[in-house]
Amino acid sequence: MSPEPSQNGDEKAQKPLHELLSSTLVDLYVGEENNHYPLHEKLLCYHSPFFASIFYNKDSKSSRTKEFGLPEIEDKSFALFVGWLYSSALRGPEEENDMGPLLDLYFLAEKLQIEALGTEIVETVRAYYHNNETYPGLRRVQYVYSNTDEDNVMREMMVGSIARYLTLADSIPEHWAKALKKNGQLSVDIIRSIQQWHLEARQVPDARDASVDRGRNTFKGAVGFSHVEEGSSMEDVKEEDEEDGEESHVNGNGSV
Repeated sequence: MSPEPSQNGDEKAQKPLHELLSSTLVDLYVGEENNHYPLHEKLLCYHSPFFASIFYNKDSKSSRTKEFGLPEIEDKSFALFVGWLYSSALRGPEEENDMGPLLDLYFLAEKLQIEALGTEIVETVRAYYHNNETYPGLRRVQYVYSNTDEDNVMREMMVGSIARYLTLADSIPEHWAKALKKNGQLSVDIIRSIQQWHLEARQVPDARDASVDRGRNTFKGAVGFSHVEEGSSMEDVKEEDEEDGEESHVNGNGSV
C-alpha cells in the first residue's frame, strides 16, 4: 500500500522517519556516471509525488524492477537532496559560492514535486541575503530565470530583491542595463514588483511637476533614493540618507 504524499504539510502532521523506513529499497542511478543511490521506497515516495507516480504505478516498469535513472540530474544536488530526505535538515549557505548548489537543489525539488523542500530553500536563500545585507547578483537572477517558469516563488523573491536594489541606486549598473535591454520579461517583472509596494503618491517624484522636489513631499520615513551597490550593506544606505547623500562603497558577497 502506498503512503500518502506529504505535500499538504499544513493540514496534517508529518510522519516520523522511523515509520517510513520500510524494508523495500529502490535503486536510483543519477548523473552521467550513473551513481547508485539505494533509498527507502516508502520514504522517497512519501515526500515526492514524482517518485510515487513511478514506483506505485502498476503500469510502470520501475514499479516491478524498483530501478529508475536520472541521467540529467547533477550528482551533487541529488546528494544534497538525499541528505535532506533522511535528516529533514537543510544546511544554509555560508558564502555566496554556496548559493549555486542550493539553487540546483531547488530546481531538483521542483522536478520531484517536493513543495516543502522548495519552500525551505526559498526561505533559506531569502534569509541569507537579508542577514548579510546583500542582493543576488545578475548571474544568479539569470540562472533562476533560465530554470523556472513565470510565477515561480524563487523567481519572484529574486526579482523583488533586485527591484529594491535598483530603486535605491543612483544609476543602473552597466551590466544590469544590458541585461534589462535583452530580457524584456525581467524588466516587466521588476516594474510589477515595484507596483506591489503600493507606494503613496507623495513618496514618488512627479516628473510633470516643475518644482524642485518634483511634487514629492519629503517626510521622516519616506522612501529614499540613495546610492547603493549590488552587495552593499543597507546600514550604509541608511547612513547615506542621514548624511545627505555621502557615498560609501562596500563590496559584499552579492556582487557579480
